[in-house]
Amino acid sequence: MTDLYRLLLGVLCVWRITHLFQAEDGPWNMVARIRRAAGDGQFGRLLDCFYCLSLWVAVLFAWLIGSTVTERVLLWLAFSGGAILAEQGAMRSRPEPASTVQANYKED
Repeated sequence: MTDLYRLLLGVLCVWRITHLFQAEDGPWNMVARIRRAAGDGQFGRLLDCFYCLSLWVAVLFAWLIGSTVTERVLLWLAFSGGAILAEQGAMRSRPEPASTVQANYKED
């Protein structure tokens, strides 16, 4: 496995799992039920923050993909940072919700 391949694999996996737990309902609304059960506690707040959650998800993938302690620490930060950049790019490409779009008319 090349270094670039491992980096891209880790970033995309971290982004996908973090996005699933933070922003999606998941299959059969399973993830939504987990978020509701977490409530407003520490775990619930973690699931609400993409940046925070990506750090924790990245730890797992850095541990699995890295081979030395130094490499795992660097991959941990790189995976989380890459997932955050991917999320920001995805957020820019999404259309604005209809409730925030300006009306194209004026009242007299």
